[in-house]
Amino acid sequence: QVQLVQSGGGLVQAGGSLRLSCAASGLTLGTYNMNWFRQAPGKEREFVASITRSGTTTYYADSVKGRFTISRDMAKNTVYLQMNSLQPADPAVYYCHARIAVGIDYWGQGTQVTVSF
Repeated sequence: QVQLVQSGGGLVQAGGSLRLSCAASGLTLGTYNMNWFRQAPGKEREFVASITRSGTTTYYADSVKGRFTISRDMAKNTVYLQMNSLQPADPAVYYCHARIAVGIDYWGQGTQVTVSF
C-alpha cells in the first residue's frame, strides 16, 4: 500500500523559509517522478515542483523558480521542498504527489503553509 506522509510547514514571516518533507512507503523514489502541488483557498490545485525518478532533473513553476528547491533522500525514501523567500502568493496547502500509472495518483495528506506579513 502506497502512503505519502507529509511533515513540516506552519507559520513563517514573509521572506522566511520552510522545509516540507514527504516520506514515501510502498513505493521507491527511484521508480517514479515525485511532485509537489499547492492549493490556495478558492483556487485550483497547481503544480509547484517535480523531480524525475532518476533524480537528475527538476522542474519548477515560474512563480517559485529560484526560491524553492525540490530534492530527495533515497536512503530515507523522502522528498523535500525547501521554500525560501516566502511571498504573499505562497500561502496554501501543499501536497506531495506521485503518479504510479495513468489514472493512479497518490497524494500526501496536505500541509498548511502560512506566511505573515
